[in-house]
Amino acid sequence: MTDSYDDLLKKAYSHISEKTESSERFVVPEARAYIEGKTTILENFAEIADKVRRDKDHLMKYILGELGTSGKIDGTRAIFNGKFEISLFKMIIKSYVEDYVICSECGKPDTRLVKDDRVLLLRCDACGGHRPVRKRKVRTEAASENLEEGQVMDVEIQSLSKRGDGVVKMGRYIMYVANAKPGQSVKIRISRISGSIVFTERAE
Repeated sequence: MTDSYDDLLKKAYSHISEKTESSERFVVPEARAYIEGKTTILENFAEIADKVRRDKDHLMKYILGELGTSGKIDGTRAIFNGKFEISLFKMIIKSYVEDYVICSECGKPDTRLVKDDRVLLLRCDACGGHRPVRKRKVRTEAASENLEEGQVMDVEIQSLSKRGDGVVKMGRYIMYVANAKPGQSVKIRISRISGSIVFTERAE
């Protein structure tokens, strides 16, 4: 028995995501994270997932992959093993939204993820456009994948931390250099790596 017109109409509406009134009003909540012991807590994880209208497990898997760590969803929070800077979460979430939420044709967030013959597509309900999802790594610098304790390297200080240490962002890593100023080039030795945080000392 074929479906009636009303049944077909209901099915069509069930596959349409709720559209936002305006792309300008689509603002992803800023990540709120803090370090607790040997873990980092993303306290508004559920709020972010709800805003981008994506499955929490999918978003969690993406973040874990970028951080290179393990973790779990705990109610509205997400807990990650390791100590991570909040700026890293902001970068990762921005990348997730660009790759898995925003339509590349019209720039709107009225999209959904669908699979077509094992290919993950981002389909837009606002303009009808669709594209394969090509995941980009946040950690773009190949050299950052090979950081090891004891390694000596030249770095250029990019900014200052709240404590006054020089900061260098290298892929997914954030490196701290004592007594260094932005724009200064220094030779450092990696003394310790904890998750994405790299502690250094000056090398002669």
